[in-house]
Amino acid sequence: MAENRDPYEVLGVSKDASAAEIKKAYRKLSKKYHPDLNKEPGAEQKFKEVNEAYEILSDPQKKAQYDQYGSTGGQQGFGGGAGGFGGFNDFGGAGGFEDIFSSFFGGGSSSRSRNAPRQGRDLQYEMTLTFEEAVFGKKTSIEYTRNAVCKTCGGSGAKKGTSVDTCSKCNGTGVIQVARQTPLGRVMTQQECDVCHGKGKIIKEKCATCDGEGITREKHQVEVSIPAGVEDGNQMRLQGQGEAGENGGPYGDLYIVFNVKPSKIFERKGSEIYFDLPITFVQATLGDEVKVKTVHGDVEMKIPAGTQTETTFRLRGKGAPKLRSDGNGDQHVTVKVQTPKNLNLKQKEALKAFAEASGEHVTGEESFFEKLKKRKKR
Repeated sequence: MAENRDPYEVLGVSKDASAAEIKKAYRKLSKKYHPDLNKEPGAEQKFKEVNEAYEILSDPQKKAQYDQYGSTGGQQGFGGGAGGFGGFNDFGGAGGFEDIFSSFFGGGSSSRSRNAPRQGRDLQYEMTLTFEEAVFGKKTSIEYTRNAVCKTCGGSGAKKGTSVDTCSKCNGTGVIQVARQTPLGRVMTQQECDVCHGKGKIIKEKCATCDGEGITREKHQVEVSIPAGVEDGNQMRLQGQGEAGENGGPYGDLYIVFNVKPSKIFERKGSEIYFDLPITFVQATLGDEVKVKTVHGDVEMKIPAGTQTETTFRLRGKGAPKLRSDGNGDQHVTVKVQTPKNLNLKQKEALKAFAEASGEHVTGEESFFEKLKKRKKR
């Protein structure tokens, strides 16, 4: 990636973008340029740029440093590494102003951090689950592409059987001191070593597998145990399953983001599940015992006589498992009394008799045949 590339430009967001807007832009672009999905030339490089941009803008400290110093003038440029943009820390506390001063006038703080072990980048994997899989959990295997330590050279970058030499010009620091004439006079500054290009080591015979980088792209497979009760948008962290670290640093982590498909019959809020049950006018009036669907299977539920529509009953323990505690939530069953349609003559007469017995006078609608009968009687 070209140095000094503006991370806001890479993600296509403004400098006053919120954290949510930055994350949304990152997720969209990382999916667009992911090497597993996009095989176009340059997609992998853009994928790296997007990750480097998000590494800065998602970290409040690095973002503040970038906003203050800009994308030029720093030693490492955009995506400089664990020390933040340009290799500088905040002014407050140890390693603040002293590091900036010593870096400008030839100090060694930046050179020490340049080749220190750094943890690899975290990765994100989106997994789609059915409603039932989210409720009960499951074990599965996923595969994705990541940067990994070269298995041939063990990450050294050197051909098997050969060694890695410390750069004699910078003594392994990766930087050299250069005298420069400034308006303040002649001062000593630091710049990247032109022999080892900042790595602090010389590889005379490079590993043929990784071309001396110590890192290769690999298809990585990992077993995942999804806990019962996860919800849409939940994340699961798998330690050490991200990208390989730099300079012998540990692997980053993998974050699995769950996308849960909705159910056609159930609605879920946390561990509570909601279900609408249609019942007839007779069942609501006289009462009944009915079968109700739950995620755990059908259960019997009693409907008391005189139940009104929109009445909600609770089935204890028939909801989803509670993700961070024991037990299940409940299922809430709301009955919907269905008004009968297309009644035959006998049914209508029965309902009219019921109305009369209740002291009600209901005219109702007469069918063509009922009207015809009345005319014949006349």
